[in-house]
Amino acid sequence: MIDLHMHSTFSDGTMTPECLVAEAREIGLEAIALTDHDNTAGIDQLLAACNGGNGGNDVLGIPGVEISAETNDGILHLLGYFLDHTSVALGEALHRVRTGRQARNQAILKKLNDLGISLEWEDVARHAGSDVVGRPHFAAELVEKGKVKSRREAFDRFLAKGQPAYADRFRFAPEEGISVITNSGGVAVLAHPSTLTLEKRALRDFVASLRDMGLGGIETYYPGHNNGKIAAYEKLAKELDLVTTGGSDYHGAASPHIAMGRGFGSLKIPFRIVDELRSRCSR
Repeated sequence: MIDLHMHSTFSDGTMTPECLVAEAREIGLEAIALTDHDNTAGIDQLLAACNGGNGGNDVLGIPGVEISAETNDGILHLLGYFLDHTSVALGEALHRVRTGRQARNQAILKKLNDLGISLEWEDVARHAGSDVVGRPHFAAELVEKGKVKSRREAFDRFLAKGQPAYADRFRFAPEEGISVITNSGGVAVLAHPSTLTLEKRALRDFVASLRDMGLGGIETYYPGHNNGKIAAYEKLAKELDLVTTGGSDYHGAASPHIAMGRGFGSLKIPFRIVDELRSRCSR
């Protein structure tokens, strides 16, 4: 079994890349992909930890990334696999996104302070394992300050889209996001398509347009997908000649209800998907 969607302390996860590999090895996963948000800084550590395994107990490490793209219909994330994480062009593109994220973070901080919730940047950043601070770290500080009882409440009351402390940020256009991945030698995959607020026909047309832009796969097996959604995405992938991928979207302690490799408990992703993805790479 494999897990092709997880996050480390280099974005909004709570475990280092080395710890992710150690856990994957312990539970018997054959391959994992590190897909930190807008960031490939943890890939070298992941690959080194995977290569340090012993014989049949080793884990294949796959260089990956998760980036946000612009849409008016819900949330559009793109996963990249088997990319050249040392690519200068990729690094510059991801730096552009992180710069936009930093501007958004300062806007969120100001909005919270204007609402009478006094937070210091240093306190928020303390919750992040790297310089990529995101809304989950604001939520953690709100919990610690006693302003909310849970991270979910922090999002529901303040941080989610449409709430008083929400601030938007730079995102790639879909075609540009796919190109960032494919130009670095990787294969682009539509992450958790259920976060798009599109009806069946509109979703099919949208995914077809992404396919024409260079999309190579669709994340079919995911904790938030029931059997009906999985069947629908499998059918869509077959119709559009896309690889069906999957992963737990593992964040460690930040999402304690989701287990690596298993999601809510029933996630099982076969190794053959690795070979199918590799066959779509431009490298």
